[in-house]
Order: sequence, then C-alpha cells, then structure tokens
Amino acid sequence: MNTIIQEILVFATLALAVLFLVKKFFLKKRKPKKACGTDDCGCH
Repeated sequence: MNTIIQEILVFATLALAVLFLVKKFFLKKRKPKKACGTDDCGCH
C-alpha cells in the first residue's frame, strides 16, 4: 500500500516539475515591440 502512494507522489512531483519547466522555457509571454521614448513606458 505504501509503495503505491509513494509512486503516485513521485509521478505527480515529476509531472509538476516538467510542467513548470515547459511553462518557464517554452511558453514565454511575448512583449509588444514599442518605441521606448514615445509613450513614457518607464523602460529607461
């Protein structure tokens, strides 16, 4: 019984880690390209 619970926890942790890495590296948000000096965006 305990080995089943351990295996479920290991696979769940592995799945969360893989999802985190995919979200961090492959699903980056695209920033809109704007001229920096036109709308006082605070980027300088």
